[in-house]
Amino acid sequence: MIRPVIRADATTWCALRTALWPEGPAEEHAMEIERFFWSAEAPAACLVAELEGDVVGFVELSIRSYAEGCETDRIGYLEGWYVAPAWRRRGIGRALVQAAEQWAQAQGCREFASDTLLDNAASQAAHQALGFTESERIVCYCKPLRAGAPPARTDTSARRPPFPP
Repeated sequence: MIRPVIRADATTWCALRTALWPEGPAEEHAMEIERFFWSAEAPAACLVAELEGDVVGFVELSIRSYAEGCETDRIGYLEGWYVAPAWRRRGIGRALVQAAEQWAQAQGCREFASDTLLDNAASQAAHQALGFTESERIVCYCKPLRAGAPPARTDTSARRPPFPP
């Protein structure tokens, strides 16, 4: 059974979320889940798969104004998708994504998008098996800035007027 998450699912949702994103501590996931229940912050929705009385998977969803390869400005987005290993290859992931697509359509979205890491071949294959087509590949970069460093001086006068005093 696929259904919206309820507060009673919080502990299991947290454990599944931590398994999907182990780089984040469980406490951080628990705080995000708590925020979900008392505020309108992302994710916009979470659906869970319940079998034999246990939550065995989830999808976290949002609505984005932009996604690579999409043409509209209201896109249902699959932010997170996970099924516990013991329950995989039984159609649960497919059912979760189909329910997510229905949720997005009910929100007025005409497109549905997702992403995965370049080296996550299993996730790429799962996405393709569910009808997703690869829209592009990107490499993202991040560079920490030194705390307290003065801003770099560049001559921007030819590009834009100076800020007002």
